[in-house]
Amino acid sequence: MVKLIVGSKGFGKTKILIDLVKKAAEVSKGNVICIERGDALKFGLSHHIRLIDIQEYSISGADGYYGFIAGLLAGDYDITDIFGDATFKILCGKDSKDFGALAQFVDKIDALTKNGPDVTFTVSCEPADLPESMQKYIVK
Repeated sequence: MVKLIVGSKGFGKTKILIDLVKKAAEVSKGNVICIERGDALKFGLSHHIRLIDIQEYSISGADGYYGFIAGLLAGDYDITDIFGDATFKILCGKDSKDFGALAQFVDKIDALTKNGPDVTFTVSCEPADLPESMQKYIVK
């Protein structure tokens, strides 16, 4: 199941994400993964959480990000939760937003993880900017 934390810059999406990551780590009987762009979360999360700086792997674009997540799942059947910060920056680059690419990516991840794990991404935009098909993923 995919969930989206949506809001404009400064909304507090990353803080919400960190709180969710910490809660998941407390109750998970498996592995919790947090993917970010850079290392801003390095000191805010427990060492029990697998923190991945996606820039270390030269991953960009929707297909690359999808393949990266699929590879994580193929290599570790004990993953219970995946969290991803800065989704548009990973999919589209620093200052670009492609809502169509985001929608296709989220639908593919949702299909990949329909039997688990739970996946949560932050998306920097207004909820109304997302296509109608994506509204069901937004965390209220």
